[in-house]
Amino acid sequence: MAPRRRVESGVTACAVCDGYLYVGYKKARHRIDAVGIRAARCRLTRDAMELLNKMMELQEAHGAVTDEMLRRLSKEARVPLYRLEGLRGFYPVFRAQPGRKTHVQVCRDIACAMKGGADHCRRALRALRGLPDVEVEEVSCLGRCETAPAAAINDVPVSGGPQALVELATGKRPLPSNEPTRTPRHWPTDPYGGPRDHYTVLRRVLGETDAQAARKQVLETLKAAGLRGMGGAGFPTGMKWEFTAKAAGEPKYVVCNADESEPGTFKDRVILEELPHLLIEAMVLGAWVIGAHEGIIYLRHEYGREKKALQRALEAARAAGVLGASVLGSGYRCELSLFISPGGYILGEETALLEALEDKRGEPRNKPPFPTNYGLWGQPTLINNVETFAAVPILLSRGADWWAAQGRGEYKGLKFLSVSGDVATPGVYCVPMGTPVRELLQICGGVPGGRALHAFAPGGASSNFLPAAQLDVALDFQALQQAGSMLGSGAVIFVAEGRDLVELSLNVVRFFRNESCGKCVPCRVGSHKAVELVEAALAGQARGDLPGLLHDLGRTLARTSICGLGQVALQPLLSVIDNFPGEAVPRLQANGRPPAAAPKAKPTDTQAKTGPKAKPAATTALRQPAAKAKAPAKAKTQPTARAKSAAKAKGAARSKVRPAARAKPAARAKAKAAPKGKAAARPKSAAKAKAAARSKAKSARAKAAPRTAAKPGPRKPTRARSSTRKARGPKRSKRR
Repeated sequence: MAPRRRVESGVTACAVCDGYLYVGYKKARHRIDAVGIRAARCRLTRDAMELLNKMMELQEAHGAVTDEMLRRLSKEARVPLYRLEGLRGFYPVFRAQPGRKTHVQVCRDIACAMKGGADHCRRALRALRGLPDVEVEEVSCLGRCETAPAAAINDVPVSGGPQALVELATGKRPLPSNEPTRTPRHWPTDPYGGPRDHYTVLRRVLGETDAQAARKQVLETLKAAGLRGMGGAGFPTGMKWEFTAKAAGEPKYVVCNADESEPGTFKDRVILEELPHLLIEAMVLGAWVIGAHEGIIYLRHEYGREKKALQRALEAARAAGVLGASVLGSGYRCELSLFISPGGYILGEETALLEALEDKRGEPRNKPPFPTNYGLWGQPTLINNVETFAAVPILLSRGADWWAAQGRGEYKGLKFLSVSGDVATPGVYCVPMGTPVRELLQICGGVPGGRALHAFAPGGASSNFLPAAQLDVALDFQALQQAGSMLGSGAVIFVAEGRDLVELSLNVVRFFRNESCGKCVPCRVGSHKAVELVEAALAGQARGDLPGLLHDLGRTLARTSICGLGQVALQPLLSVIDNFPGEAVPRLQANGRPPAAAPKAKPTDTQAKTGPKAKPAATTALRQPAAKAKAPAKAKTQPTARAKSAAKAKGAARSKVRPAARAKPAARAKAKAAPKGKAAARPKSAAKAKAAARSKAKSARAKAAPRTAAKPGPRKPTRARSSTRKARGPKRSKRR
C-alpha cells in the first residue's frame, strides 16, 4: 500500500477512501471536479456498486462465489482480497461452494408457522433430505405470507406442505410461473386510466415556466397533505424532501428502499409488480425537487418476479423519454438504476442500505448525521420506501385536500396493508387511513372456521400484540401508538383463539436474533439471551422472575442498540407478557418451582488467591459434593513460622499508612470529619482482614513449593501492595 496523506484544509474528504487520498495507489486515484477543489471526489464513486454487482453475477451464473473467483476479482478490481471475503461472509446470498441442482428454501417465520404448524420446517426438511440432487434449508421470511406456508425452489416462489414440496422439487409437478402478472389491478392510488396516461403529472410539473416556484409548490403540497413515510418510521415526507433540497453538497441522490423483509410485510412487492410506473415517476419528481440527477432502486433479491416488472417499466420509461439526458424534453437529466440486494433483513435500515450501495458490509451507521445531509458516499440523499413514493403522483394530481378527504374522520390519506395469519382471504388491501381493525377483518373475510379472534399485531412482526378487545382501534400512526402498538410497516397479523401466543412471539424474537448484523453487543447478545431464557422456561427450567428480567433486558436493548432492529427485538414478547399475563406469566415463572440452580462457575484468579467467600455450612453441604468438600485439606494446615513473621511485618507496615488515604472518596471525607480514632477503626480492621487473607494464601503456596535456603541478615518489613498499584502509577513514598 502506498503512503497516505491527509486531505488539505478545506477539501471534502472522499467517503469511499475513508477521508484519505491514497497517493500512487492505482485503484484510488483522485481527480478534481470542475466545481473546484472543495468538491474533490474519488473517481470511483460512480462505480462503487460494482463489487457487489459482480459478485451477484458470479453467484447467479455459477451458484457460488468461490475462493478462486474472489482472487481473480481482487486482481481485476484491484481491491484487497480480505475485503471481498468480508462481503461474501456477511451477505447470506453468497455461497463459497456450489450446491446441488435443486435448492429448496423453507420459510420458518410467523405467518408460515401459523399456517403450516410449529413443526412445518422440521417435517419439510425431513421429507426433502436424502433426495438426489436436492438440498434444503430454513430461511427467514420470503415475502409471500399470503401464500403461507411459503417456500422457494431455485428462487421460484412456491407454496404447500412437505409432500407438495417433494413433488415440486423432484419434477413430478411443474414449477409455477415466475413472470409478472399480465392483468394488474387498478388501485385507488393510481391517477391514470391506462398506460397512455402515465407520467402526466411529471410532464405538467416539468413544464412549469418558473421551476423554483414549481419545486416549492410540490413541497408545500406534500406537507399540507400530511403524507408520512410508510416504511415504518412515519417521518413527514414533505419535511424530508425539503431537508434534502436545502442540504449543502453536490451531487445528491434519490434512493428507493424496496427491501421489505419483515415477517408479514409484502405490500411493496405488489406495488412493484402492478404499479411500477408510479414509483418511477415519483423518484424522478423527487430527484428534480432536491436537485439530484441519479436514483437507485434497492430491491431484495427474493423478488425475482418484481425485478422483471421493474426492468420492463424502466425500459418503457426510457423509450418514452421519461429517463435520460432530457426528461420529456425539459433539459433536465435523470437516470434510475436497479440494485439487487445480497440479502439480509438489516438492509432495510436506511443507513445499512447505504453501506451496501458503497460496497461495504451492510451494518447500520450511528445517527446523526442523517442521510438527508450525509447519505450515499457522504452526499445528501433522499430515501423513501415504495409505498411512500407511489402516493406522490396522485397527491400532486388531485391535491392535498383530496388526499385528506380519503381518510376516515380526522385521519388523512390511503394506506396499503399486508394482511396475513388467521383470516379467510389474506393479501394486500388499500383502505382509508383510520379504518378500524374490525372493519379490515370483515373485508378479509373474518377468521376462518368460525373461531373467535384472540389477538392481532397491527404493524408487522416488530409491533406489539393487542387483545381482541381493541379491535375498534383506528389504523393510523397516532391512534395505534396511543393503543400501545404502532402502524409500523402496515402488516396486520391476526391470531385466532387456541393459538400459543408465547410461542408465536418467541418465533418473532428468533427472527430478530437470526437477522441481527452483530455490530452492536446489546442486540447481538441480548437477542440470543432472550431466546435461550424463554426456550428454557418453556422446557420447564424457568429462572426466577423471568418476566421482570426480560423487561430489563428489553429496556437495555431499546436504549443501547444502534438501529431499530435491536430496539424492538423483544417488544412482541414483552407485549404478550403485558397484555396477556394470565397466558404468559405462569409459563415463564417456573410454575411455582424454585429457580434452577446455576452451574457452579470456575474460581477467578482473585478467588484462587484469596480463597472462596465463607458460606453457611448448610448451603455448602447442599451445593458441593462430599468429595469436593474434603479436598482443600492443605489450606487448613498451620502456616510456618516464616510465613507468620512475614504476615505480621506486612500487617504492621500497612497499619502505619493513614486509612483515609486508601479509603474511597466518600469514606475519606467521613474520616476527615470524624475523630481520628473513630475514622481509623473501620479501614484498619478491613486492612487487617485483607492482610490475613493474603498471608494465609501465601503460606499455602509456600508449603506446596520447594523451599530454598534463606539468605542471612535481617529482613526489612515491606508494605503490602495494593491490587490496583499498576493502574495508579509508580509507587509513592510512605507518609509519616
